[in-house]
Amino acid sequence: MDSFLLYLGIATLLFWVAIGIELGLGNRSIRFLRDLPLPAEPPSRRVSIIIPARNEERNIEEALQSVLRLEYGNREIIVVNDRSTDRTGAILGRIARAYPALRVVHLTELPPGWLGKNHALHCGAQQASGDLLLFTDADVVMQPSGVSRAVGYMVGHRLDHLAIAPDVRMPGVLLELFVGAFGIFFSLYARPWRAKDPKSKRYIGIGAFNLVRRDVYQAVGGHQAIAMRPDDDIKLGKLIKKHAYRQEFLFGTQMMHVEWYASLGELIDGLMKNAFAGVEYNVSAIIGASLAQFLLNVWPVFGILLTHGATRVINVFVVLVIIAVCADTAKFHNVIRWFGIGFPIATLLFIYIMWRAMLTAIFSQSVHWRGTRYSLAEMKANKV
Repeated sequence: MDSFLLYLGIATLLFWVAIGIELGLGNRSIRFLRDLPLPAEPPSRRVSIIIPARNEERNIEEALQSVLRLEYGNREIIVVNDRSTDRTGAILGRIARAYPALRVVHLTELPPGWLGKNHALHCGAQQASGDLLLFTDADVVMQPSGVSRAVGYMVGHRLDHLAIAPDVRMPGVLLELFVGAFGIFFSLYARPWRAKDPKSKRYIGIGAFNLVRRDVYQAVGGHQAIAMRPDDDIKLGKLIKKHAYRQEFLFGTQMMHVEWYASLGELIDGLMKNAFAGVEYNVSAIIGASLAQFLLNVWPVFGILLTHGATRVINVFVVLVIIAVCADTAKFHNVIRWFGIGFPIATLLFIYIMWRAMLTAIFSQSVHWRGTRYSLAEMKANKV
C-alpha cells in the first residue's frame, strides 16, 4: 500500500504540473473582449439579440436595461417569455411600453419534443431579422460597447461563431470558491482555446453569449437539432464545429457579468440538469470521473495527514501546485486568487452533484428543470 500511495503521489504531481502548463498556455492564448478595439465605423451587420426568460423576475430588469443601453445601433431585441409564473411578464410589459423597439414574445405552451429554453430560443430565432444572432440569457448584464467589440472582431476575423464567457458572481465564500473550481473543471472538459483550431475536434458554446451567423445557424439545424439537449449552448457550438465552420472563444471579464446562482440549493439544482447530459448519460463516465477527481483533487490533502516520509512530502507539493494553478487561473476568470484552498471541497460538491443528477435521472427516468419534467429516454435519444 505504501508503494501504491507513493506512486499515486508522483503521478498526481506530474498530472498537475502538466495541467498547470496546459491551462497557463491555453488561457494566455485566449483574447479578452475588453482589449478588442472598437470598430472605426459602426458595424453594418444587423444583430438580433434573443433572450429566453422563464421566471426571471430577480434579474431581468437590470440585464435588459443593459442590453437596451448597448452602443450598437443596428440591432433588434427579442425577449421570449417562456411560460413564466412570476412577475417576469409584467416587468417585460412595463419595459416594452417605455421602449417600443423591444419585442416581447409570450409563450403559453410547450410542444412535445422540446425543452423549454431551447423552444424559446428557436421561437426567437424564427422571428429574428438580423444576419447575426446573439443568444444570451435573461440575467446577463453587458457593458455598452460589448456587442460592438464582439461583432467587429467576428467580422474582422471572418468567424462564423463567437462565444464569450462572462464574469460569474455568486454570494458567499463557498459559492465563490466553487466558481473558481468550476472554471478549471470546464476548461479541462472543453479546452476552449482549441476551438479556434480547425484541425481540433474541440468546440465551445456559452449560453451567456453565443453570437452566430444566421445562415450558419440555419445550416446546422438550429435549436431543432438540439431540441432535447439541456446543454444546448455548448452543443450548438459542437454542431457548428462539426460542420467545419469557424468559431472562437473569448474572455468577457469586466465586459459582462451574471449572477449564476443565488444559493447553494440553486447551484445544485441548476447544475444537475447538465451534469449527466455532459457525459452523454454514461454511468461509467460518472464513476470514472468521480474516482479521478477524488484521487487527483481531494486525496492529496488526506495524503498529507495520513501518509509519512517521501509520500507526505510529495502530497504537500501536489497541494502547493494545485493552489498555484488555481491562483494563475483566477486572473483569467476574475475570481478570488486563493480559491485553490477550497478546491478539494468544491470537487466533493461537484462529485455530489454528478451522482445526484445521475441517480435522480435513472430512478425517475426523467430530468426536472425549471418547473417542467422531461423524459430521460427522449433526452438520451437527442445525440449530437
